[in-house]
Amino acid sequence: MRALTFIAHGGPEQLVVRDTVPMPTIDAPDEVRVRIQAAALNRLDLWVLQGIPGSRVQPGWPLGADGAGIVEAVGSAVTSVKPGDRVLINPGVVDRSCQCEYCRDGDQPLCLTYGILGEHRPGTIAEYVVVAEANVRTFPDWLPWDVAAGFPLATLTAWRMVVTRAKVRAGDDVLIWGIGGGVALAALQICKHIGATVWVTSGSPDKLDRAQLLGADHRLDHREPDLGKTIRARTGKRGVDVVIDSVGEATWPQSLIALGKRGRLVTCGGTSGPVVQLDVRRLFWNQWTLMGSTMGNDAEFDAMTAFFRHGSLQPPVDTVWALDEAPQAYARLASGAQFGKVVITL
Repeated sequence: MRALTFIAHGGPEQLVVRDTVPMPTIDAPDEVRVRIQAAALNRLDLWVLQGIPGSRVQPGWPLGADGAGIVEAVGSAVTSVKPGDRVLINPGVVDRSCQCEYCRDGDQPLCLTYGILGEHRPGTIAEYVVVAEANVRTFPDWLPWDVAAGFPLATLTAWRMVVTRAKVRAGDDVLIWGIGGGVALAALQICKHIGATVWVTSGSPDKLDRAQLLGADHRLDHREPDLGKTIRARTGKRGVDVVIDSVGEATWPQSLIALGKRGRLVTCGGTSGPVVQLDVRRLFWNQWTLMGSTMGNDAEFDAMTAFFRHGSLQPPVDTVWALDEAPQAYARLASGAQFGKVVITL
């Protein structure tokens, strides 16, 4: 089959489309083979290509975490989908036979066997992929392939951050850094659905304008050196209730300045650097809650997919590329100029 692979770790110049990648086989009764129609990129895909310390990814196997397609074949125990069904794929994979405490609690992302397609096993930028039945959900014909492909990873990450971890409530003030990326845009949409007041940041006036059309209440230029103080001034020194920060070192000091008493800060990444500093006196005096978040569990995937099926939670699509244009698609994502998902069609 055709699939996007890479020669060696590095930049988009290392990408190559191969026609001779082995077709994945159904090896367990609960598995499903999906003929991919579209796959979407995430910042994770850039990191995998560059090389993540400790990652098992090997040159030659298919890349990509997000995808949507048509069920082509099913194992003997599969009952929820059938050949011909349109499905989107949860990229978080786990040993479904595991009985660890986290799996018993239904919190699959904490299991030691948990991994992500494209990083820990062959990915979705391929003509076919095999996953467990539990990793696919059907969706209606009227929803386009590019939107479906861009939905799972970023929205699942944002859902867990906003709903499960930070427990955003109606009336909360929420600061979201770097609007334009998939997680930030999904977080904006989820927060507005809940009824929160959302502050978004970007260095691009165009992105801020487009975020306003999606419901953002306050727009901030994150190139401003004292953004946290600006938020304090505009909230009567109160600050925000929640900060969604996936940037890390560059934004952490301003995130804490903006965070009000009893505030909750949740992070899912550190694109600007992984090491941050904290004055523990401010932590206990303001009674903050600082938390991490990664991906999401089956129940969260079901909850957000229900909104997707009804058309009320859909990712904006930035650009769509053919498989042979994958290096340009990766370069588009790496540029940071995108607003929404960068999608590759197969």
